[in-house]
Amino acid sequence: MRADGATSTTRPGLGDALPLADGCADLVAYAQSWHWTDPERAFPEALRVLRPGGALALWWNVSDSDVPWIAAQDERLRSELKDGAHGAAGAARRLPDGLERTERRVHWTRRVSLDTHLDNLGSHSLFLVLGARATASFLARERAELLKVFPDGVVEEAYAVELSVTVRASGASTR
Repeated sequence: MRADGATSTTRPGLGDALPLADGCADLVAYAQSWHWTDPERAFPEALRVLRPGGALALWWNVSDSDVPWIAAQDERLRSELKDGAHGAAGAARRLPDGLERTERRVHWTRRVSLDTHLDNLGSHSLFLVLGARATASFLARERAELLKVFPDGVVEEAYAVELSVTVRASGASTR
């Protein structure tokens, strides 16, 4: 933004303790990050900084497990690593019950090289704790599996953006 001549101020903070004044924001957004918060603290904190009528928006890009090859890859990940790496699908469900919210799921795809796909997959935190040797072994086996589906080495990745928007009602309690 500064390169475009705009000015901005940054402040260190956490999603559970926003460094902002009460009622100062029209929008509080957590992109790919709500699952890193403690929702019991982060939700009232977001309400605190929102003006009445302001919106809390949460979204994630998650791999579309309705696509057969993605479901198969996720099964391999869960079988070997006991976890998936395809995003935090349904993470907005960690909001308090009884809230009015609007949810949308928007599908999109992109075509990338097999190397790009595997580099992205290997960047997920579950591989960081697995260790270099085990990660390399898994990714080599995954390359062989994906070449059966994408013999030209171009992977069509399918995603869904899961968006959840909650509007702070006038007079809503922030705690």
